[in-house]
Amino acid sequence: MEVDYLVKKLESQAEIIRHMIADVGDEQARWKPDAESWSILEVINHLYDEEREDFRRQLEIILHHPGQPLAEIDPRGWVTQRQYNRRELAESLENFLEERCASITWLESLPALDWTAGTDTPFGRISAGDMAASWAAHDLLHIRQLVELRWAYSCELVKPYKVDYAGSW
Repeated sequence: MEVDYLVKKLESQAEIIRHMIADVGDEQARWKPDAESWSILEVINHLYDEEREDFRRQLEIILHHPGQPLAEIDPRGWVTQRQYNRRELAESLENFLEERCASITWLESLPALDWTAGTDTPFGRISAGDMAASWAAHDLLHIRQLVELRWAYSCELVKPYKVDYAGSW
């Protein structure tokens, strides 16, 4: 894997996320299809915390502190502990985008990387390459989640009418 590839993915996916929520209002940002689902606002704040407390940090540990355990994280717990759904969407998005820029600056500053460097975790060995690939893939999972939230919200707004004619996934 090349750093340039990862940087381009992280840049373009951040832009997709920005555009996906550009027209989202406060009500839609906080709306959830059910109690177990996340809102758009929770997704954006999750991305922000993952950017600053997970992927960049974990990759730093793998590359520059061999043998040190990865930082402990609690992404699911943070949603309620940190009250993501009470935050403001514009500020949350800006926080995420600023952290993404910091990540890209950091990645571009790194000398040649050993993508095979790794560390043992309770769930198995993870290499720097695995972490980098997961970082880019993580965005895509949440882009899909944002699409699904927008779809569900749209279906809710048009009731009693149905969107069946549009097709299905």
